[in-house]
Amino acid sequence: MPAQQKMTFDVRTEWVSHEVSVSFCKDAKIDLDTNLAGNPNAFNPAELLLAALSACMIKGIERVAPMLKFEFSGVEINLHGVRQDVPPKMESIEYEIIIDTNEDEHRLELLHKNVKQYGTVFNTVTAGTNLSGKIRRK
Repeated sequence: MPAQQKMTFDVRTEWVSHEVSVSFCKDAKIDLDTNLAGNPNAFNPAELLLAALSACMIKGIERVAPMLKFEFSGVEINLHGVRQDVPPKMESIEYEIIIDTNEDEHRLELLHKNVKQYGTVFNTVTAGTNLSGKIRRK
């Protein structure tokens, strides 16, 4: 039996100026705050990590909801990260998934379990920091 080919991901980033850099992937681009003083019009690397984590959770919900026949009409995710100074890293990340649904608590927790178990970015971040959170109905 041939080995299954692994998924790969490619991103290219260019320094534009002392104010901003730009990352490209597929047909998309995103401005990055790479300015030491900060740039309010772009995500800094830590914020980008949190955004990637929340996108992973929403993508996980999109993937498993049809399999679970879980009905919802909206999702919001709030994240809070705490940075450790030495060595610099994300010390902890807390999240809250707020989902607009009429599903019961058991089904809500089943969805949360699947999001935690099958997310690529979620599992990568979990391995390197204290990641905790909850899911609740809107």
